[in-house]
Amino acid sequence: MVRPMIRLIPSLPALYVIARVVWPSPWPPAVKLGLSVLLLVASQYHLWSRLSSGSVFAPEFPRPVVILFNWAFGALALAAPMLLALDAAALVGRVLPGGGWAVSPAWREAAAVAASVLAAVAVAQAVRVPPLKDVTVAIPDLPPGFDGYTILHLTDLHISRLFPAAWAETVVARANALGTDLIAVTGDFIDGSLEARRTDVEPLRALRARDGVWAVPGNHEYFFDHDAWMRHLAGLGIRVLANAHTVLGRAGGRLVLAGVTDRSAPATGHPGPDLAAALAGIPAGAPVVLLDHQPANAPRAAAQGVMLQLSGHTHGGMIRGLDRLVARGNAGFVSGAYRVGGMVLYVSNGTALWPGFALRLGRPSELTRITLRPSP
Repeated sequence: MVRPMIRLIPSLPALYVIARVVWPSPWPPAVKLGLSVLLLVASQYHLWSRLSSGSVFAPEFPRPVVILFNWAFGALALAAPMLLALDAAALVGRVLPGGGWAVSPAWREAAAVAASVLAAVAVAQAVRVPPLKDVTVAIPDLPPGFDGYTILHLTDLHISRLFPAAWAETVVARANALGTDLIAVTGDFIDGSLEARRTDVEPLRALRARDGVWAVPGNHEYFFDHDAWMRHLAGLGIRVLANAHTVLGRAGGRLVLAGVTDRSAPATGHPGPDLAAALAGIPAGAPVVLLDHQPANAPRAAAQGVMLQLSGHTHGGMIRGLDRLVARGNAGFVSGAYRVGGMVLYVSNGTALWPGFALRLGRPSELTRITLRPSP
């Protein structure tokens, strides 16, 4: 009994929109009934996703259907609070002197239309191939040979039915055209099983950088046979730093690139993030760049002498305003650069995002080119 009740929760915004906009409208009963059914179906998008693949994280519908579901689901998520705000204003108006102000049906319909338009813009922003964002990071005692060293930071690719092979090919082409020294991918490569995504991830084989393509797993890799995915990514030429490091050299100077596993790993019986193991045996005095999918452990990394941490996971909060809520679940880190002790943490908005809530308003996706400079 409890589980069916929980499954009804996503339909509450749809029921509110139906009660406040659809049913009071002058439309014929058949139209109102049909639209109500469509809204309720859209509100259960995640249930249909689970039925399509066995996982809420991998909707296995044709891409136009996934886009349509995200638009409808997003429109409901935006319309419900707009209508609630109108009702709250009307309620306040009734208790104030000279009150009695009522919300006309036209206002409610306008709110529904506005939410639909905003949702369309948000989905378009989410599914595009991201633009380039340049970020310069000053590193104390950076060896001269690494002055101007460039790292292309990709994260949260979420290759899926929404972000298929054609999208991945375009991202890879743009990434390679930048000619950066190194490409770092901080997890959440995929949404789906290896069998379902094998063709879609194949374009990643073409990623090229002078010092290679390095990565760490994200939490979504642990949802879909982590071990099989790690072997497959290695076969694509992507080197995974699972609580490990590599040493890069330039003109006699050295820079350490380290990586840790995801915080969610122990829940699936895999080793959790172990920064001490990742940094064991690093050259003395060499600056450390750390790859960690989630940003929450940044203070711990700063305390261990890491100079730069690259993370993703938050998708930048997806919608301005909602990002404040996402930050609370990630130790306050959600988008952009932060100073954490003597370390810089950079949290990318993500190259893509989870296809179960593919909306962006004010938090654009990005290809992030990090340029290292010596600190003054």
